[in-house]
Amino acid sequence: MGEDKEKSRTVVTINNQQYTIVSKEGSDYVNKVAELVNNKMRELKELNPYLDSTKLAVLTAVNIGSEYIHLLSQLEDEKKDED
Repeated sequence: MGEDKEKSRTVVTINNQQYTIVSKEGSDYVNKVAELVNNKMRELKELNPYLDSTKLAVLTAVNIGSEYIHLLSQLEDEKKDED
């Protein structure tokens, strides 16, 4: 069986709130993810300053999910082009 990584705790700040993230990934990885989320939230908050935190969080998740699906689609297209 594969080697089990030990979980570690990383404290991050997203949208001026602190969160403790427990992950098998290293702190550098967790910080990169938190930075991505924080930057996207900041970007959307600038466009919609009256959004409450819940709506901002959902809009952020939808935007990041959309970007992820676009990237997957691009990768699939590139793979088809290679075949």
